[in-house]
Amino acid sequence: MNEALRLTVSEEAAGIRIDRYISESMGSISRSRTAALIDENAVSVNGAPVPKSYKLKAGDEIEIIVSPPREICAKPQNIELDIVWEDSDLLVVNKAKGMVVHPAPGNYDGTLVNALLYRYKGQLSGINGALRPGIVHRIDKDTSGLLVVAKTDMAHESLARQVSEHSFERAYECVVHGVLKENSGTVRAPIGRDAKDRKKMAVTYKNSKPAVTHYALIKQFKKYAHMRCVLETGRTHQIRVHMAYISHPVAGDLVYGPKNTPKELRGQCLHAKHIGFLHPRTGELLEFESALPDYFTAFLSKLEKEDSELGKNI
Repeated sequence: MNEALRLTVSEEAAGIRIDRYISESMGSISRSRTAALIDENAVSVNGAPVPKSYKLKAGDEIEIIVSPPREICAKPQNIELDIVWEDSDLLVVNKAKGMVVHPAPGNYDGTLVNALLYRYKGQLSGINGALRPGIVHRIDKDTSGLLVVAKTDMAHESLARQVSEHSFERAYECVVHGVLKENSGTVRAPIGRDAKDRKKMAVTYKNSKPAVTHYALIKQFKKYAHMRCVLETGRTHQIRVHMAYISHPVAGDLVYGPKNTPKELRGQCLHAKHIGFLHPRTGELLEFESALPDYFTAFLSKLEKEDSELGKNI
């Protein structure tokens, strides 16, 4: 059963971040657990959700809804994987649409990590802990395509550094709503948690991080555009948020797109097509390309057919 805890902020506590205050006031709740509760909208101040960085004011009324913790254990599962390349330090996986990268509430089984543990148990980097062994970067459940997995801690540290320094190449293809005014461009807009919906990201200048996406048109259809997007940074949902920000949300995106988004896509039409990085041990530049999956090419074919039929009727 969920438990509701309530705290009233004193004068002495004014100015302290809420995540720190809760963890220090409630010795049984760690700061990481507090942060998770805030992200899950289980913490409110004066009846409204707040970000982890919220600084308290004297008299603030805090309510915390605590559910009994569920131990998450990643178990090996015999799930087919599309391994593009591998050696003793790392592997490159072509992830299928609909597969979650690592176990989390609501997705404890059938993830990429479950599959990796079955095939590579004891051979994966442990830097990210038992729930994310070898995971250097991630792509969303309904985004298909390439990602790299580290087998050794040395490889993990090198790859993570390349991601942090923006030298890790990542290029995506997507289909977006609308007609582009320009054939190419760059979106420079910081991304952080949506203040109204903590489960979503948004372009915001509060509690955010810089985000840069370069885009180029591949083909324009009557109502949609096939695009290539290159990430300079790698924020959560970056392409999806940036495309929605410039009024061209990704087709099929049920979170950031319009209500009339194509239902047959069952999630965003977004594919991680290219990655490039320096091999952690040899320094060699490795580059990989992934062919567009069936769901993507089928949607492009549908758009071609619709435009062709529309042209005949004009």
